[in-house]
Amino acid sequence: MLDTLLADLARQDRLGLTCELIVVDNDPQQSAASVLDTWRATFPFELRPLHVPEPNIALARNAAVQAARGEFIVFIDDDEQPSDAWLAQLIQTQRSSQADVVIGPVEGRLPPDAPDWMARGGFFAAPSMPTGTRLRYTQAYSGNCLLRAAMLARLKGPFDPAFGVTGGSDTMLFRDAELAGATIIWSEEARVSEEVPPSRANLRWILRRGYRGGQSFIRSDLARRRGWDRAGRTLWLGLRATAQLLIAGALALACLPFSKARGIRWLRTACAQLGKLGALAGHRYLEYAV
Repeated sequence: MLDTLLADLARQDRLGLTCELIVVDNDPQQSAASVLDTWRATFPFELRPLHVPEPNIALARNAAVQAARGEFIVFIDDDEQPSDAWLAQLIQTQRSSQADVVIGPVEGRLPPDAPDWMARGGFFAAPSMPTGTRLRYTQAYSGNCLLRAAMLARLKGPFDPAFGVTGGSDTMLFRDAELAGATIIWSEEARVSEEVPPSRANLRWILRRGYRGGQSFIRSDLARRRGWDRAGRTLWLGLRATAQLLIAGALALACLPFSKARGIRWLRTACAQLGKLGALAGHRYLEYAV
């Protein structure tokens, strides 16, 4: 996947800008080394590998941010494939909006044998909205984004290593950025796609992902709160999650006999509420643990 991504990045329209590519190998065994060694001699602009041996996605992202020298930093995951105009679209959206953060869609490509309800339910489909739409931090993610380096420099971390094996370090970053006054803008044309592996194209993974998303929401919401503010917010979030769990569970049961896709969407929502309650109780789902 990394080899395919590097080939796609080599074809990007850079609009005449000077660019560098930083690839962080977060595997203790440096499994990306051979691919990177092959590409370094032929890549059309500077390619700099970094090795971060401790498996922690936040530490890997922080290493990339600290090594970067540009005015803007663009993140893309190693299992994604950008369109040839992807980078140019991110840049042009930033220029037209002067945003601190630009987010593009990530479209999942389901395996041929994926069940019909998975496609109908849009569980791996990218959101769609007009370019220039302003986003909240809960709508942002790091798999396809452009960020102003000066903004990141003002944030602690900027990615929080406490979220490095649970997931949610990008949610935490975008929440901090929003609180600091950053503008987050959507770029509909800056599209990337990713193949959904069989290990994810199943009900179990979808529901576990919903659970983890609920955990990330609660932990990022409470992380910077203290004292009575934290206590009051914790009580409110717990009561709301309980009510939403009961409603989503009832709707899932009501919808499943008539529409499996709709019923599972409500079931995923119920799992997200369970994740919130689990996080409030101290449980941590370690999505990236090895």
